[in-house]
Amino acid sequence: MSAALIAALLLSVAAYIHTQSPDPRMRPENPVADLVWRGLAFASLITWGALIVRGFVQGHWADATAALLGSFALNWYFAHYRGPKPTWPGLSMFFAVVGLGLAGYSFAYE
Repeated sequence: MSAALIAALLLSVAAYIHTQSPDPRMRPENPVADLVWRGLAFASLITWGALIVRGFVQGHWADATAALLGSFALNWYFAHYRGPKPTWPGLSMFFAVVGLGLAGYSFAYE
């Protein structure tokens, strides 16, 4: 399994969790943490898109399709099966940091 696939899955979930948490009770209480979370979610979304596009342009089409469909499936899992949890902001930030690190590795070495 490539770092790009894992990064795409993590980044997709990180951005999705942020968009599914509009309730102020589901957001960090600290405004700086909320701003950092917003920035990480935006960077996750942009990097996820870049990974998918790079997969279709430079790699085999099946790898990018697997990342795309896997992202949809994982987002569905978090939305419909897990439901909103108070730990989502921290989980989303963790997924974003790890995913951005893996994406950086993927862009540099894969």
